[in-house]
Amino acid sequence: MNENLKIIENMNIKAFQNDLISWFEREQRDLPWRKDQDPYKVWVSEIMLQQTKVDTVIPYFLNFIEQFPSIDELATADEEKVLKAWEGLGYYSRVRNLHSAVKEVKEKYESKVPDTPKGISSLKGVGPYTAGAILSIAYGKPEPAVDGNVMRVLSRILSIWEDIAKPSTRKVFEEAVRLLISKENPSYFNQALMELGALICTPTSPSCLLCPVREHCHAFEEGTQTELPVKTRKKSVKHVDLVAGLIVNKEGKILIHKRPNKGLLADLWEFPNIEKSQLFHPRRVLEDFLLDEYKIETEIRTSSFAKIDHVFSHLTWEIEVFAGEMVGKVQETSTLKLVTAEELGEYAFPVSHQKIWKEYQQMI
Repeated sequence: MNENLKIIENMNIKAFQNDLISWFEREQRDLPWRKDQDPYKVWVSEIMLQQTKVDTVIPYFLNFIEQFPSIDELATADEEKVLKAWEGLGYYSRVRNLHSAVKEVKEKYESKVPDTPKGISSLKGVGPYTAGAILSIAYGKPEPAVDGNVMRVLSRILSIWEDIAKPSTRKVFEEAVRLLISKENPSYFNQALMELGALICTPTSPSCLLCPVREHCHAFEEGTQTELPVKTRKKSVKHVDLVAGLIVNKEGKILIHKRPNKGLLADLWEFPNIEKSQLFHPRRVLEDFLLDEYKIETEIRTSSFAKIDHVFSHLTWEIEVFAGEMVGKVQETSTLKLVTAEELGEYAFPVSHQKIWKEYQQMI
């Protein structure tokens, strides 16, 4: 046993399991993906919940399942439609990987989500946490599902002072869950740990007096609950200044561009944009970019109509936005289109560019 887990030897594991699961049975939130144990719905919900709050996910989950109620429906869906259903959730590689993985499940596993660690872990975008969540919640298998919530809860209960920002530390917590998990009800055990982290054992000011397992918690006993977990700070966030153009032709159609199929916000549509220059006015930078990149001459209005801030986990954007009109015509391609305002709704845009469109509508 890892030295960090010696505390488990003296725990009443059965009592811990019962206290945790009984609390979950009483207090669990009424969430749409808990209505049944359909592996596909569990899978979709767990992918959506990565990096995203529960309240944000609920309407997206309901809409997504309505549009793609089964593995077969999602596997055969057009990518543009799938991206549109995900529009606004961010971290779009999640849905691309999900779309790719369900196609594999349809072809290789006859549309049944694999129920073994090896099978499910082989799917694109399914890491150790997602695999454990699906196997335990949907299939009742005693597999660990260790995310940030679980590491925070167990670091306090077991007084683990390892840095949870280090990938190697996850192994310590996975071993802990294997020792503690209820073999009779692994689904509720894992969900209860996650729920405890979300509702009670929160990052700051944990509600210890409301905690159903405080008598098992060493951090509570020692008064160190606010010092745990140990987590090193992230690297500094890069800031980028951009200039974008909402460009229309004489018929009022709007120019949109598709981002590359790899990298940040891959395959999403956007209004033309370029990084600002320290030497030239943003309006001139935009005019030159449109001419060089798309062979489009434009008449850009003198002043910008919006400034949009957008924050990623590793990057911030400030986008200064100008309106303008094309002079002449443009050669449309698969990645460069002129669309009407009504047609715009059929394309998936990142949140920052959805904001640009809203600002433009208020201006005109």
